[in-house]
Amino acid sequence: MSQKLVYEHPLNERVRTFLRLEHLFAKTEHFLAGEEPLETRVAIEALLDIVTITGRADVKAELLRELDRHGASLNRIRSQAGVHMPTLDRILAELGEAVGALHGLPGQIGQCARDDDLLKAVAQRTAIPGGQCSFDLPLYHRWLAQPVAARRARLDAWMADMRPAVEAIGLILSLTRTSASPRPAMAPLGFFQEALDAQAPAQMIRVALDAEGRLYPEISGHKNRFSIRFMEVVDGGRPVQSREDVAFGLTCCAF
Repeated sequence: MSQKLVYEHPLNERVRTFLRLEHLFAKTEHFLAGEEPLETRVAIEALLDIVTITGRADVKAELLRELDRHGASLNRIRSQAGVHMPTLDRILAELGEAVGALHGLPGQIGQCARDDDLLKAVAQRTAIPGGQCSFDLPLYHRWLAQPVAARRARLDAWMADMRPAVEAIGLILSLTRTSASPRPAMAPLGFFQEALDAQAPAQMIRVALDAEGRLYPEISGHKNRFSIRFMEVVDGGRPVQSREDVAFGLTCCAF
């Protein structure tokens, strides 16, 4: 069986923000584990992107609203036939723990990193290409020369008030992704569109394609309708829409 590559497309701004933060958290954690100063630089660049996103919107309040909504939705199905109660109780407990952890934060997500003078200095240079060179930021150059244990300890401190958001976003997106089963679909001449149920708004579209193929989807949509154009990679040229019927897996995630 060929390996599938899954493409995700958010259908509202809230899920769009959560997906971006999930990506940045994963990037930060990956490079945080590295020992080289260049790996630490990449981790800090991702961390600064998190600080920017969480500074523009009240992500903490958005997460609490989503956790409460998911909890209410799950409690409504408690009396339905076929519900596996141990699994339901476990998920509700995880939602409760995530709510408690977020309420336990003294301020906003990322506030510790946002208030740090070193990170402020680094952030001010990020808009300049190559603006974080040693001659631009000698303090940063000196800080990166510390032993790896000292760098990790400082990064862990900056990440401390982000950990509850990591857990909450992971839980919300996991429930969203598993809220529906994938189904086979066909895109005639590389184009597919479908209306969505306005009474049960979808949060995310997931498209599964063969990883070894030359096609990828361009997805656009909103709460009422979405469309997918399957584009073919052309060596040395611009991608073009496929002129063949394309079979793919489709999941409309609505929770």
